[in-house]
Amino acid sequence: MDRQQISLLAHADHPIAAPLDDDSVRRLLARAVPDHDGARVLDLGCGGGEWLLRALTRHPRLVAEGVDLSGSALDRARAAAARLGVADRLTLHRQDAARFSPAHRFDLVLCVGSTHAFGGLAATLAAAREHLAPGGRVLVGDGFWERDPSAEAVELLGALDDLPTTLERVAADGWTPVDGHISTRAELDAYEWSWTGALATWALDHPGDPDRAQALATATDHRDGWLRGYRDCFGFLCLVLRPTDA
Repeated sequence: MDRQQISLLAHADHPIAAPLDDDSVRRLLARAVPDHDGARVLDLGCGGGEWLLRALTRHPRLVAEGVDLSGSALDRARAAAARLGVADRLTLHRQDAARFSPAHRFDLVLCVGSTHAFGGLAATLAAAREHLAPGGRVLVGDGFWERDPSAEAVELLGALDDLPTTLERVAADGWTPVDGHISTRAELDAYEWSWTGALATWALDHPGDPDRAQALATATDHRDGWLRGYRDCFGFLCLVLRPTDA
């Protein structure tokens, strides 16, 4: 079982692949999504397309594009778009988001929980700027350290900044936050329980599957890493940004 399939199973009960609840997603989209004829939204690392699907159902004049490497995730997004009646306004691309070269620019560029595809937050924002139409906005989500991390936490999640430093670096890169959301402890814990629980449930429901043992081990390892490694020091931040200089 490859990483993409594990992620698909783990997010079965939490289609927003980030630690946000439905109210937080709804509020961020209400603040970020443009509401005018012909508005375009792009999600870099869209996975199953949940951000785009929610935006399209709430904004009937919106068109959207998503980019992801996972064919199975994109298939799920297409099926959901058909069920919701928004398939004619959604275009999906199976390719590396860091190499995506669209023919036009977008009024909103999304990248929540997928900054690893670009090598970090700064590189993600640089890529988003290249896709942004004049007057556009970016909705980006990434981790930060709420307090000094342990060596184990850094090994698991990589190099992150604290919250003030994160915002200082965003501003230094030429962006101004116009809204944001810091995930609550309840959101963070609910996401981790859902991730590990959905994967473990799949394994228990498929006792004869050759990938069962791997799925159970992955769920256990992830849960141990969360509880013993980063639960007490990791935070997640979403920002709605506009370029400081047009």
